[in-house]
Amino acid sequence: MHPEDTVDRHFPRLKPDQKKALAKLGIRTVRDLLYHFPARYENAGPTGTIAGVEAGGEVTLYGTVRKPDVRKTWKSRRPVAEAWLEDASGRIKMMWFSQPYIAKTLHDGMVVKVSGRVAGEGAKIYLANPEIDKSPVTPEEVHDSLFAKSTEAPDQTLHPIYSESKGVSSLWITHAVRKVFEAHAHEELADPIPADILARYNLPSLGSALVFVHAPQKMPDAEAARKRFAFEEVFALQIVMRQRRRALLREEALPVAVDRAALKDFIASFPFPATAAQMRAIEAITADFEKTHPMLRLLEGDVGSGKTAVAAATAYLVATSTPKGRIAGALQVAYLCPTEILAKQHFSTFVSYFKDHPIPIGLITGSECRKFPSRVRYEESAKLSKPAFKKMVANGEIPIVIGTHALIEKSLSFKYFAYAIIDEQHRFGTIHRQKLATKGAIAPHLLSMTATPIPRTLALTLYGDLDLTLLDQMPVGRKPVITAVLGPEKREDAYERVRAELAAGHQAYVICPRIDEPDPTKELALQAKSVTAEAARLRKDVFPKAVIDILHSKMRPAEKEDVMQRFANGDIDILVATSVVEVGVNVPNATVILIEGAERFGLAQLHQLRGRVIRSSDQAYCFALPESFGQATKDRMKALVTAKNGFELAEYDLALRGAGELAGGRQWGVSDIAMEALKNLKLVEAARTEAAALVAGDPDLKNHPVLAARAHIADKEMHLE
Repeated sequence: MHPEDTVDRHFPRLKPDQKKALAKLGIRTVRDLLYHFPARYENAGPTGTIAGVEAGGEVTLYGTVRKPDVRKTWKSRRPVAEAWLEDASGRIKMMWFSQPYIAKTLHDGMVVKVSGRVAGEGAKIYLANPEIDKSPVTPEEVHDSLFAKSTEAPDQTLHPIYSESKGVSSLWITHAVRKVFEAHAHEELADPIPADILARYNLPSLGSALVFVHAPQKMPDAEAARKRFAFEEVFALQIVMRQRRRALLREEALPVAVDRAALKDFIASFPFPATAAQMRAIEAITADFEKTHPMLRLLEGDVGSGKTAVAAATAYLVATSTPKGRIAGALQVAYLCPTEILAKQHFSTFVSYFKDHPIPIGLITGSECRKFPSRVRYEESAKLSKPAFKKMVANGEIPIVIGTHALIEKSLSFKYFAYAIIDEQHRFGTIHRQKLATKGAIAPHLLSMTATPIPRTLALTLYGDLDLTLLDQMPVGRKPVITAVLGPEKREDAYERVRAELAAGHQAYVICPRIDEPDPTKELALQAKSVTAEAARLRKDVFPKAVIDILHSKMRPAEKEDVMQRFANGDIDILVATSVVEVGVNVPNATVILIEGAERFGLAQLHQLRGRVIRSSDQAYCFALPESFGQATKDRMKALVTAKNGFELAEYDLALRGAGELAGGRQWGVSDIAMEALKNLKLVEAARTEAAALVAGDPDLKNHPVLAARAHIADKEMHLE
């Protein structure tokens, strides 16, 4: 067995649905199987027989399911799912209270692994709400392959639990990994981390770590292995970043003629005084323009911290620069936005900043092209046809072009493309970044901007090729949002505040976790508030005089645009929406937001939603209305109320719930194990230091071919966007 062999070569009896499930889990080769690490470990006592079970203990049993059924309890009429578990030594009843749907997932004769607590006493013991692992492996095979001979009591009490997919259970993966270990295939894998680095940080070798991670005798073994794999992934990513940065430093950029006096005048014409943080960011970007290689910078700023003003000031510098060796013409700027609403919004903001500075600005979206100033009336923009617009851009007549994905279409070419600005970097991913960067013959300066707070370790890992600038200051006159977390009994307080704000001529948002009501016939339906039902309830019972409308992701783009436009114009009093409003819609007149089912959102997301109402100098309010009040929810809601800014919250979410929460799942393209490591700044910094030293001495990794292959895998996984 060789690590690069495909899985089906060594597991010939795979059914089609199992092959599909393996593909879904990303397991194609034996190497992939070895790198599919357990999500957690279960310490459920030794695997025993049913005959040896005692009341009060935690047990793990293998057996066959018999007679699954649903009944109602005698007194309270609560539904209960029941089944018997049977092995060679006897049988025991399993019961799941208020979870009748479980009975539907079981069938007679199914072989399973069951973990749970033994309740009841004497002859009436049963397993209460046990966890079930459905598996196509027979108990005899399991006991033999897992624990040498089934007659011996196992000394290993840590059971690996893997993420699974329909057709391939955690137990199947356990079984398959054992088979790979027995064939010693894990010893064939060459270690990508150089031996001196392993020794320096006291990390186990690849062979040992694979055994430790899949079959640990004790928890510290598993932790040491996970630390090693986390280091490996972060190290491989840092190698990629270093190589990319090194290549970039060798490229030449179009020189920007920096006129600081003109820049100062432009900033002075803003409708508000620039903050010290904005001035620092503008200065950092200006200094980059003066260098000979292209800028690569990430600007992180909390919602409402004024990133657009920084973009406008630096775009002004570029758009007033004449290309080297020419008397006329200007360098060009492309500003890429994730949605049409945002592109239009930024266009009108830019128009307001530039109205005293005669520089043409263009807007291109899927539906229209516009140019400011219009020939007819200077202060307005005019509509253009797409061909006419593209011709003007290609001739270099429009120095600043703002737009959506239409900006990266092949048919749009620039004459002197010098500066790319990307708003909400993680929404686009690196592919778009590269597409935009290849628009000109010479690599443009690149500014990525995001309002999603990224903890320092994550930024260092994922954007290691970018210089980082933080906008950590709010514009003068912005009052912090008053945030309150209210239980069901205090809901009326929130409604009172909304009434008061509406009476003062302001507007409100109500955010719900789902779009439609769940199907009541489905026992599994989540009873979360829905946009449609909540809007109807608010219209009828709570705010009968208010104009209420809805917004959610299933609406057609034109409908969404229409609703947002009417809300922005003040024609709608209360907008009931899903979290689609999270990214950048600027309605200064909206001063209060209610978030239903607040515990269903990540902290960073809650912070983004709250940011919808910090758009003016009026006092704004945010009410979080969780449905359940467990300790974890209480802790998170407390953090939402007390954290000073989004960065603090992101660090808190990372510490509390792991990095998966930060951006909703696997959006960064980094494995869960590396995400866990990002809580450890020392580890990330060590990986950076080692990667920098290694690439400096061996830029193309000619002396480290195994590491080069590992870095390529890390790069590919991260850029699947």
